[in-house]
Formats: sequence, C-alpha cells, structure tokens
Amino acid sequence: MLISTANDLPGYQITEVLGEVFGLTVRSRHIGSQLGAGLKSIVGGELKGMTKNLAASRQEVIDRMVAEAQAKGGDAVVAFRFDTSEMGGTWTEICAYGTAVKTRPVS
Repeated sequence: MLISTANDLPGYQITEVLGEVFGLTVRSRHIGSQLGAGLKSIVGGELKGMTKNLAASRQEVIDRMVAEAQAKGGDAVVAFRFDTSEMGGTWTEICAYGTAVKTRPVS
C-alpha cells in the first residue's frame, strides 16, 4: 500500500478515487503514567513511555486506515494526515485519514 501526504504519486497515475478512509483509536492514560510524566516535566527530558505509546497508536491507526482502503479496492492513500485531540483530560483520540485511490505505474 502506497501512502503519501501529497495529492499525487510521482510515477503513478491515479485511475480511480474511492473516497475518504480513516483509522481511529482512543487511548486513556493511567494514573501512574500521568504522575511519572508530571515528575519528568519538572526536570525535563523525553517521556519515553508516552512516546512509545504514541508511536504504537499511530501505527495502529495507519493499519486500520490501510485495511479500510484495501476493503474499498484501493492500492494507495493520498493526502494522508494525522489528527490528534484530547478528550476529557485523560483520553486522547488519534486519527489517520486520507483518500483511497487505485493507481497504475506510468510507463
């Protein structure tokens, strides 16, 4: 599956636009991670546990988006983006979205 933040794919022709696709997850932080993050913010530095969780969450939503694109018959996603928002102070919504398309290599 080709995924691009651009609206086109150099070397490929878009033959059909299949529509918007997305992958979504909502994650909650447990109290231990919040306390650890609060202490770390005092002294500075990377919040490694939260970084690892965010990276895993992003991969999860990409996988879900790709599955939706494949279910529609797509072989690529263009105009790919991430969106993240906080819900209720302890929940984070992470969304990957784009446009599923069918392509063919340009000869």
